[in-house]
Amino acid sequence: MADLAGLVEQAVVGLGYELVDFETSPRARLLRVFIDRPAGSPGSPMSGVTVDDCALVSNHLTRLFEVENVDYDRLEVSSPGLDRLLKKPADFARFVGQEVQVKLRVAAAGAAGAAGPLQRNFSGTILGVGEHGLRLAVEGGEREFAFDNIEKARLVPKF
Repeated sequence: MADLAGLVEQAVVGLGYELVDFETSPRARLLRVFIDRPAGSPGSPMSGVTVDDCALVSNHLTRLFEVENVDYDRLEVSSPGLDRLLKKPADFARFVGQEVQVKLRVAAAGAAGAAGPLQRNFSGTILGVGEHGLRLAVEGGEREFAFDNIEKARLVPKF
């Protein structure tokens, strides 16, 4: 499956997009590809991905999978949505100033500090990428979370 993920990433990047996430169902019958415009490209990050962008990537991947003999039933290509998943340090750096929800693998001290209860979920504003991980402004101050302790992080949409 790692080869398939690499193949998809190479194709998506070759078309001028960023691969945000790649998911497969059991036995790889369903392939989900989430794309975005790369940081610094025209319209990024606020204009998002269009239906035409998704169709272009989908058609390209369909042809590529046929050539590479990738066996699957369904391919879905879409934008990451307003609640975009953040995975790489570059993702966090790109969205500095945005609000994010973070779920940790291992609980950390909450807003009350070391004396308070441990928690795994935090919400706050991305301050940047620090030496050891994500710097986040949370209620009660600033926190830093190691990237390897971040299970999941998503942008919080503003309407």
